[in-house]
Amino acid sequence: MTRRAAASLNKSLTGFLAHEDPEKLLSLFAAKVRQCRGLGSVDFACALRECRGNGKRWPLVPEIHAKAITCGLGGDRIAGNLLIDLYAKKGLVQRARHVFEQLSARDNVSWVAMLSGYAKNGLGEEAVGLYHQMHRSGVVPTPYVLSSVLSACTKAALFEQGRLVHVQVYKQGLCSETVVGNALIALYLRFRSFSLAERVFSEMPYCDRVTFNTLISRHAQCGNGESALEIFEEMRLSGWTPDCVTIASLLVACASTGDLNKGKQLHSYLLKAGMSPDYIIEGSLLDLYVKCGDIVDALKIFKSGDRTNVVLWNLMLVAYGQVSDLAKSFDLFCQMVAAGVRPNQFTYPCLLRTCTYAGEINLGEQIHSLSIKTGFESDMYVSGVLIDMYSKYGWLDKAQRILEILEAKDVVSWTSMIAGYVQHEFCKEALETFKDMQLFGIWPDNIGLASAISACAGIKAMRQGLQIHSRVYVSGYSADVSIWNALVNLYARCGRSKEAFSLFEAVEHKDKITWNGLVSGFAQSGLYEEALEVFIKMYQAGVKYNVFTFVSSISASANLADIKQGKQIHATVTKTGYTSETEVANALISLYGKCGSIEDAKMQFFEMPERNDVSWNTIITSCSQHGRGLEALDLFDQMKQEGLKPNDVTFIGVLAACSHVGLVEEGLGYFESMSSEHGIHPRPDHYACVVDILGRAGQLDRARKFVEEMPVSANAMVWRTLLSACRVHKNIEIGELAAKCLLELEPHDSASYVLLSNAYAVTGKWAYRDHVRKMMKDRGVRKEPGRSWIEVKNVVHAFFVGDWLHPLAHQIYKYLADLDDRLTKIGYIQGNYFLFQEKEKEQKDPTAFVHSEKLAVAFGLMSLPPSMPLRVIKNLRVLGYTSLLACHANI
Repeated sequence: MTRRAAASLNKSLTGFLAHEDPEKLLSLFAAKVRQCRGLGSVDFACALRECRGNGKRWPLVPEIHAKAITCGLGGDRIAGNLLIDLYAKKGLVQRARHVFEQLSARDNVSWVAMLSGYAKNGLGEEAVGLYHQMHRSGVVPTPYVLSSVLSACTKAALFEQGRLVHVQVYKQGLCSETVVGNALIALYLRFRSFSLAERVFSEMPYCDRVTFNTLISRHAQCGNGESALEIFEEMRLSGWTPDCVTIASLLVACASTGDLNKGKQLHSYLLKAGMSPDYIIEGSLLDLYVKCGDIVDALKIFKSGDRTNVVLWNLMLVAYGQVSDLAKSFDLFCQMVAAGVRPNQFTYPCLLRTCTYAGEINLGEQIHSLSIKTGFESDMYVSGVLIDMYSKYGWLDKAQRILEILEAKDVVSWTSMIAGYVQHEFCKEALETFKDMQLFGIWPDNIGLASAISACAGIKAMRQGLQIHSRVYVSGYSADVSIWNALVNLYARCGRSKEAFSLFEAVEHKDKITWNGLVSGFAQSGLYEEALEVFIKMYQAGVKYNVFTFVSSISASANLADIKQGKQIHATVTKTGYTSETEVANALISLYGKCGSIEDAKMQFFEMPERNDVSWNTIITSCSQHGRGLEALDLFDQMKQEGLKPNDVTFIGVLAACSHVGLVEEGLGYFESMSSEHGIHPRPDHYACVVDILGRAGQLDRARKFVEEMPVSANAMVWRTLLSACRVHKNIEIGELAAKCLLELEPHDSASYVLLSNAYAVTGKWAYRDHVRKMMKDRGVRKEPGRSWIEVKNVVHAFFVGDWLHPLAHQIYKYLADLDDRLTKIGYIQGNYFLFQEKEKEQKDPTAFVHSEKLAVAFGLMSLPPSMPLRVIKNLRVLGYTSLLACHANI
């Protein structure tokens, strides 16, 4: 073919390639090719170049490729390189690789084209493999080859492979190449290795606009808005003017930092510079105003923007969602559909989140149905938000079903499910899901790790918690505050105070969650004094209290029966304005109830602006525990009149109230109403309360029959209650039956042996009593010694039974002896020593029988003014008519 003919053909090709109709274009090309003979590689390259960047010309590419093969140019390097690029850009990577393999000779352009094709199509491993093949072939990689393979590692999240390529860059002395440096910066920023990215940046002799845009963009996307703005200032000082990409990234940075003023300055610069706002700029601008809460200006941007851009519609849905304006969100969604804009996978999550914020889960369920109809149910992003919505409102079964049917589960889906389980205290299920996630090949993120640690704290699974703690360091989240907070709470809740304090001190930037995690953890693990100690330190550190702080500290005071400390916290609650918070008020009612200050508890209860079921349950239980059974029942009636539905906890208080005031038939009536009127299935605690009602009334045969006819197996609490009643009423026959069953259930519980031993003692069966004591000794069961505490003038004094260790022991026993003499003169006969035979009493020092609470009360009477109430704390539960009741009777 002559040069003139070839030139004529090339000119003709250029002319008809501008044709709009693909079919006519193909026929024209075929006709032209038939007219010419001996076409060369340059001719096909010319035709292929004209096909770049025009989708309508794409059908010509396979035809040109086919003709090149028939002309014997299938392995031509020049045309082949262009074909690799065109096929790769179209997503036909296998075709591109086939062309690559058929090349008779490859140059750097060939390798770059193939590597770039893999990178652009997310095939990072294939790109790395091709790079190694290139290296083995002895081809020295150019900067563009290295840039392509690094980009592939970045897109495919192949961090370690990327670092190995970085090593090759150093060996070949290509660190100074800008295109390579840009690719390395993108790699390290992709994996949040900011220090390594900064190092590469500082070592680059020349930086271009791409360098700065990459740094600004990645910092902005990672939430480092301030760093992004600092880099922008450095960019300006380096003489580079920002382009649309720069401005879009800076707007994202301002949105992440909430710097609306800076964002408006950028908006103004955009207008002054005459930059034409594309869809990325429009989206970034709208995102800025939305995230900064400027709904008015956001709406202006939206109305002036491209109304066919679904991103803008989604951002406005987010804007209304942030202010929980469900009505405007759905109105906008209807406008969107009416405008012919098709919702995408991000539209439905915007609506679903608004439903979640507004608590409209039923409406969210309708959106779920709509997403199914439009084919988005299987979308990973939509499913993740659905799991989050359902799990937050306790629809855990539905959330779990969505997770199970989801084929492409990501870390967000798994984490939402785990967090939902933890929120509703299904901690075992949360840890099982956490395990399944790892078996599925998903590496947990910081939120997943924090949720799993919280699940361990919920069930005090210290061993699993330690394993996850080690995973934190391996995962690179050792500096994450949310994980540190969860770990502090884990160690505190498991009673590991030393480790908890150590972790707490190691947290560099402590927030309220850190402090509250320590306070609540200690309070929940029984380390009440430590909880109050942290509460005081929190005040000294200038950290403001919140609802969670007050609830935990008040609960700690309540469990210590430390009404003095509790009242001080109450005063702080009042000063800080938290008295109207329902959770805080409930904790205060519990405090005063546990400390026996029922009037204060009732005052707190009736001053509450809003009362929930916990409020009613707490005041009912407080009254019933302190002998105010009739008041408790009256409160129960008021609760029902106000429309609150009683739950299983309510009936514990109601049944206990009936027991304390001897309302046997009424108590049984309440018990029957649980299932018949309120649909509540009685728990073992409720059956134990009924046994207590019958036992206190002396109806032991009826109590035994009730236990035998229970629809569920009686637990230790039921048998222990029956045995205690038998001891009081000296019914050894039923007592032995109860003891037998109790010892089978709890053979190592000292209380069971002590109750049976005392039952034999009060009926005078000393040999049987001695046999029980011997059995207890042989089995290695030890009874915890009784101990009582009383606070006098800010000092806590402790007493054991028959205690002579107190500095004022002689005065206390003398005071008690004087009281005994006075009581004897008015006709009181003491009930002491009923657990011992006469011979044992003669052999023992009389003071050895003095109960610890009797000593504490005597010391209080000696030391405190007559007007001050005595508050004695015991470490053991008081059963029957012994201990504190007997002590008051004797005194």
